[in-house]
Amino acid sequence: MSGGRVVPDVLAAVDLGSNSFHMVVARHSHGQLVILDRLREMVRLAAGLGDSGRLDDAATDRALRCLERFGQRLRAMHADSVRVVGTSSLRRAKRKRWFLERARAALGHPIEIISGLEEARLIYSGVVHTSPMSPDKRLVIDIGGGSTEAVIGEGFSPLLLESLSVGCVGLSAVCFDDGKISEKRFERARTAVRLELEPIQEAYRKLGWLQVFGSSGTVRVIGDVLRRLNAESPRITLDNLRLLAERVIAAGHVDELDLPDVDAERAPVFPAGLAILLEIVENFAVDRVRVAEGAMREGLLYDLMGRFTDEDARVRSVRAMEMRYHVDGAQADRVEKTAVSLLEQVESDWGLEDPLAESVLRWAARLHESGLDIAHSKYHRHSAYLLQHADMPGFPREEQLLLSALVGGHRRQLSFESLEDLLPPWDRHAEFLTVLLRLAVLLHRGRSPQPLPEFNLKVKGRTVNMELPQGWMKEHPLTLEDLEQERQYWKDAGFRLNIV
Repeated sequence: MSGGRVVPDVLAAVDLGSNSFHMVVARHSHGQLVILDRLREMVRLAAGLGDSGRLDDAATDRALRCLERFGQRLRAMHADSVRVVGTSSLRRAKRKRWFLERARAALGHPIEIISGLEEARLIYSGVVHTSPMSPDKRLVIDIGGGSTEAVIGEGFSPLLLESLSVGCVGLSAVCFDDGKISEKRFERARTAVRLELEPIQEAYRKLGWLQVFGSSGTVRVIGDVLRRLNAESPRITLDNLRLLAERVIAAGHVDELDLPDVDAERAPVFPAGLAILLEIVENFAVDRVRVAEGAMREGLLYDLMGRFTDEDARVRSVRAMEMRYHVDGAQADRVEKTAVSLLEQVESDWGLEDPLAESVLRWAARLHESGLDIAHSKYHRHSAYLLQHADMPGFPREEQLLLSALVGGHRRQLSFESLEDLLPPWDRHAEFLTVLLRLAVLLHRGRSPQPLPEFNLKVKGRTVNMELPQGWMKEHPLTLEDLEQERQYWKDAGFRLNIV
């Protein structure tokens, strides 16, 4: 498993939100992160999603120009490790591969699309790492452009996470599309939020909390407005939110909002953001919302730092899956060790030096039998299904699909159809990783605790030459038979396996 590597000097996180794009760059110093620079641009990605689910040209152009500027700053600051994530709008966007490839070229780094629950986990991490430590349970609310996350946690551990399909940009398009504001429209917006909250409110109230924090732009701007309007009682409370709502409705139009700290960019989505926060505060009976210093981008930084220590959330998720599905740990150890040994022999020839290649191969080796807990027949397909659809904190969607594809291809007919949806270069890398995993699993099919002999693996293109000790194959006729069958599977998929 991974862990123990040296943390890079300069790390950066880029959050491609539905309303704004954010970038934060930090230096790692004595175990702490010192912020060096922050950038934020209003891109309004969610506003560019048409009924077809495709990003329009205007939103695409705004996004790519912003990412070019971010990329220039990252290069200038010599960021050693960068993580870029897309959230609600990119989750919903269709036919986005072209955009993601252009975005990667503009920024200089690949974009990961994360699930709503992963977004919630990272938000919580960003808030707690930048807030005073407290043993109390806390509720964290983040109102984004395309979704709203609600998390109850204790210390650094989230206990309950939800991502609601309502955000200030999407709700604005439904209830305030022409900029007009009325009591009826505002109530319609609140009703939409109430319907989203209804399925989760009982569980949240039952678990409870003692403190409430709001992160990101919407809550921060509302807090700034209340401080300017009411210096004597500037807190975000139900009464103050109601008074602010009355003032917003009285304006009649977003162009007429006369509120401090609400600029022309924020004004079109401000009524919807206020409606979301007001409904949450009233529905959950919140006394006061504190404005958090951190948000998802800080969570990304700390998560990124954890990948170089012993705190990688993905490793914890893999271990949890092993326990949940009663994986045979000894067999997983054997397959993992052999798979990594095979990779070390061919990684330079196949261009697999990226650390993720080794990590995902390790995780696939450890979880390839998770589907046995469901049924032995076609268990590799059950394993792949679990890994594709399970909530796995720390894993962006692309990595989870990559892991699922490797596991699903580790036995029987070899096909690469499931790799077509992976972004380059992983669509090609996954083919090589899959055949390495297949060899490792095959060599340990007998589940013997006896170690394998040393053997050599050499590759040229899609041809693999496997050199085994003389006489070993005669002593293991079942393995020889399996390898002969494997040669045919490989041939059908465009690979060639030679046993020397």
